[in-house]
Amino acid sequence: MRALLILTVKNEGAFLLEWLAHHRACGFTDVLAFSNDCSDGTDLMLDRLAEMGGLTHVRNSGPHDQGPQWAALKAADKHPLMKQADWVLFSDIDEFVNIHVGNRTLPALLDALPDADAIALTWRLFGNAGHVAFQDRPVTQTFTRAAPATLGWPWRAQMFKTLFRNDGAFRKLGVHRPRNPDPARTPRWFDGSGREMPPSNRIFSDYRQGNYQLVQLNHYALGAMESYLIKADRGRANREASAFDMGYFVERNLCDVVDTSVQALNSTDLRTALHADPILGPLHAQAVAWRRARFATLMAEEPWRALFGRLLMSKPSRALSPAEAALLHAHIPATHRP
Repeated sequence: MRALLILTVKNEGAFLLEWLAHHRACGFTDVLAFSNDCSDGTDLMLDRLAEMGGLTHVRNSGPHDQGPQWAALKAADKHPLMKQADWVLFSDIDEFVNIHVGNRTLPALLDALPDADAIALTWRLFGNAGHVAFQDRPVTQTFTRAAPATLGWPWRAQMFKTLFRNDGAFRKLGVHRPRNPDPARTPRWFDGSGREMPPSNRIFSDYRQGNYQLVQLNHYALGAMESYLIKADRGRANREASAFDMGYFVERNLCDVVDTSVQALNSTDLRTALHADPILGPLHAQAVAWRRARFATLMAEEPWRALFGRLLMSKPSRALSPAEAALLHAHIPATHRP
């Protein structure tokens, strides 16, 4: 079985090797990575990884009318790796597939859902939990406090990415779910707890029930406060303008429970081997140094100092009660209600 993971990335070299080692251990056989105008050497790391095998690197330089992410998806649709893949997932560098069944690998998940054509991997948000300084250590070991298993607000917290069978039922890639379904096919969708999902165009799971029994998608959307400034400076991958502000931070800084389940999939040896490579190791160190220097540069400007000050003043966000969440959902128009 060939499982393809598609990634778009910009200036995330400090996190690349952990992410790659984890997903190789998880069972993904191929990675198609698109880099976008990197300054920290992420593109050079991807070049080296391509030389080592198991990863294909495509430079995705701008400008992009709809943002670099959509440009990359359009290019990926036509890439030879798409034709060779049995299963496909589009993921970001801050998302880690976390399987809870069998030996915690992709084959174990597929064995648990043999009838699935598409599996919704629902986000589980991992909060900042008071981490100020960026540290060069694994994200999955640093950030271990997460949102509760059921979360009614913000509704975007229950969005998912889709692992799908690449047999022609879907004819275009999408950010959260594959697009352009074949009208002659009726693919079967299952959620992360193994329940079959009704036909829908939704990109979020039902927040009133647990969605993580078999698999969840750990989403480390915030990172350390220093890294959050760099993320805000970079902007979103699917649009040029930045939308990372205190509102984004507060909605995702949920730290109600400890969840270290992702650490049960041991990728330490793979990660160590990547760091030991004579080219990758120094490039990783270069990306770490770039990140620290970029933070210092941003802090020379008042707007960034102000944002950083607000981050320092903030506390972990309180998850709303079901009654409070219901109050908010009651005011959402029926056509937009999750």
